[in-house]
Amino acid sequence: MVKRELQKLGIQDVSIGLGTIEIKENISHKKKAQLKQNLALSGLELMDNKKSILIDKIKSTIIEMIHYSEEAPKVNYSNFISQKLGYDYTYLSNLFSEVKGITIQHFIIKHKIERVKELILYNELNLTEISYKLHYSSVAHLSNQFKKVTGHSPSYYKKLGKIRKSNLENL
Repeated sequence: MVKRELQKLGIQDVSIGLGTIEIKENISHKKKAQLKQNLALSGLELMDNKKSILIDKIKSTIIEMIHYSEEAPKVNYSNFISQKLGYDYTYLSNLFSEVKGITIQHFIIKHKIERVKELILYNELNLTEISYKLHYSSVAHLSNQFKKVTGHSPSYYKKLGKIRKSNLENL
């Protein structure tokens, strides 16, 4: 589909990889705008700023690591991100903070807490198992971080989930 859009606009000199396209020729602003518009209709985004692309890769790596990986990396998060993206972690961290206004660590914490919420509501794992799965040093550490981010304890959040579920069933 992307290749077809490029051909429609007469853009030939490209290198296509997984999730990326490098346009090797200079294209007019008009062609670039048309390509951006055509891709948007298909739910795709044209990102021509290298910093934006790298930020997007950092976010995708973190989300994949926390939400879709069954086991966390064998190394710490900073080393994992650095190795996966092929950049020094300090550079990635500074860039992320500059562009997003929060640290990579804070972004990771927010996503870990979202994952904890999901796992609590699925009710398949207890808090000890969730803490182990998401590589918290202890249940107490998970609980403290959860409360700091959400304002509630995990057990209170679980009760809220049960109440909401019960209310939905009674409609």
